[in-house]
Amino acid sequence: MGPGRLSCSLLLCCRRAAAALGAPRCCSLPARPLSAAAPLRAPVRPPGTGGGALWNGAAGGGGDGEEEEEEDEAALEELLGPSPLAPRPGAQRVAIVHPAVKWGPQKSPLTTAELQIAEAVALVDTLQNWTVLDKIIIPTKNPNKKFVFGKGNFQVLTEKIKKLPHVTAVFLNVERISSLTKKELEGAWGVQVFDRYTVVLHIFRCNARTKEAKLQVALAEIPLLRSNLKSEVSQRDQQRGGSRYIMGSGETFLETQNRVLKEKELKIRNALEKLRRKRALLRTQRRKCEFPMVSVMGYTNCGKTTLIKALTGEAGLQPRDQLFATLDITAHAGYLPSHMAVIYVDTIGFLTDLPHNLVESFSATLEEVAYSDLIVHVRDITHPETILQKATVLSVLRNLNLPSHLLDSMVEVHNKVDLIERYKPTEENALAISALHGHGLEELKQEIEKKILTATGKVILTVNINLEGPQLSWLYKEATVQEVEVMPEDGTARVKEKKLISSR
Repeated sequence: MGPGRLSCSLLLCCRRAAAALGAPRCCSLPARPLSAAAPLRAPVRPPGTGGGALWNGAAGGGGDGEEEEEEDEAALEELLGPSPLAPRPGAQRVAIVHPAVKWGPQKSPLTTAELQIAEAVALVDTLQNWTVLDKIIIPTKNPNKKFVFGKGNFQVLTEKIKKLPHVTAVFLNVERISSLTKKELEGAWGVQVFDRYTVVLHIFRCNARTKEAKLQVALAEIPLLRSNLKSEVSQRDQQRGGSRYIMGSGETFLETQNRVLKEKELKIRNALEKLRRKRALLRTQRRKCEFPMVSVMGYTNCGKTTLIKALTGEAGLQPRDQLFATLDITAHAGYLPSHMAVIYVDTIGFLTDLPHNLVESFSATLEEVAYSDLIVHVRDITHPETILQKATVLSVLRNLNLPSHLLDSMVEVHNKVDLIERYKPTEENALAISALHGHGLEELKQEIEKKILTATGKVILTVNINLEGPQLSWLYKEATVQEVEVMPEDGTARVKEKKLISSR
């Protein structure tokens, strides 16, 4: 068998194993998330895992398992009902208001009010049937006070909003506003008021495809529901009789509703924990495959999916030019220059001023990154806030408590250099690429391979063997054979293999 045919066979095996472990196949079908929600299949035996013995995968259970799965499905459907926080259906005509902080610790030196409101516009444009009517920048000393702005500026802003034709909502471009502030602003302006938390959460809600993503969105809604509940209770002072949630009459409405929210939160966390345990099982199977994992991370819409498509040649990947197009982690098989097979993991993007509760809700998904062999940090180097975006991503990664070796070995990639003439990275060891046009990808693959070999303790060896002896069979059993070049004239073969020399 020639090297080309064997290489294709190995890649097919890698992709079958990745598909069995939650990754999508390389075909026209949409990418399969690396999610634990799907039933496990017995994976094919990858090369290098032994000869005669079966490679044990996690096969489906019997009748009891099916009944339990049906019960879980019913419980999940109950948790994933319509959200009380979702904006009303239909078109939204939005006025974006950005409070420009004049000075103090809340003023970021890495951005401007114009760039911040441009990102707010991009968030609104991500949502179907939402349009921006106007963009308003109003200075403020302290955006945390009740009306956000001073009395004079607030009056000017109110007059502007009321003059806008057919406005249905105001997007106040701050991380989070209190329920009291929201109520006061809606009373003054006569329309719904959203903050960044609400808008980003709605984007997540619209883009969530798997049950795990939907559960994490539902978990992120709990703090908002609690806040809204306190605001509602402050207007009513009545006792509500007993219900199935309370022990007897006399419990206040606030206590009853808090009990309901606690029960819902507990159910969501338990459901996510079940999915986390299943994902841990999938992770164990991936380790048996001995395929290294590379997590591709970066600010939202920096080109992560486009890069993975370029590295793997996977036709089924369809990158979208919008914020938070990827919410579920997906896995994709590819080759490095030595024909080493690897699995690239596409992850959720990050955003500046993303509320802590929202990041925390998706920690179950992001924990997968901690088990990678390497992180590739993709940056949109053409973006005017690229330095701030880098700081945002690194801050989130540090807060994930990742192993130090992952942060130290991270590969930084400057994407979209085709849009900048004669671009050269100023950061040490950063690689300039264009994922869309393929520029710099070979250098990136070589760097990934070098880091992977260091991280996994493996080396690439090329040995000459006699085909009449048992050497080739032994290599298939004890190592990962990557390429075989047969020399029929003298009955030998040149074999390239990946072998573990020392563990991490």
